[in-house]
Amino acid sequence: MISFRHSAVLTLYTVLTFAITACNAPETTQTTADIPAVAEETETVEYYSLRPEAEKAFGYTHAVRLGDDIKISGAVSMDDAGNPTAKGDLLQQMKNCYADLDKVLKHYGCTFDDVVVENVFTTNMPEFLKQSGYRNSIYTKQFPTGSWLGVKELALPEFMIEIELEVHKTK
Repeated sequence: MISFRHSAVLTLYTVLTFAITACNAPETTQTTADIPAVAEETETVEYYSLRPEAEKAFGYTHAVRLGDDIKISGAVSMDDAGNPTAKGDLLQQMKNCYADLDKVLKHYGCTFDDVVVENVFTTNMPEFLKQSGYRNSIYTKQFPTGSWLGVKELALPEFMIEIELEVHKTK
């Protein structure tokens, strides 16, 4: 049987042998000529504000395009000054959201057919479910992926719904 002392010596010998062998190994370096060329793609980021003053006050940009992808911040039912509209009327708020989203999509030369993700946040899920059929007039070819989330509150207490989109549009 090997004693603890012999086992420790054997382990130390193995580690030292490996270290010495590694140190004596020929040095290999890789030059940039050895690395395959990768095409550098510089994409510009395009920011778009639907309501510049309100967006500045609330601290966001309504949409950002990077290459073929566009991220659109959640649209709520508000006027140009950022004041809530259609208070207490979820269906009208939904229509106002989609009207604003349509303006953003058109800015980028897109339609709702280009939407790949739609996330809906609502403070009244039962009412949203009751009114969700309105979306059939928005998405006439197919529905995007996404989530419907019931939330306690949105940015202002009068907001009952917020809709955010992700779009993919090949240039």
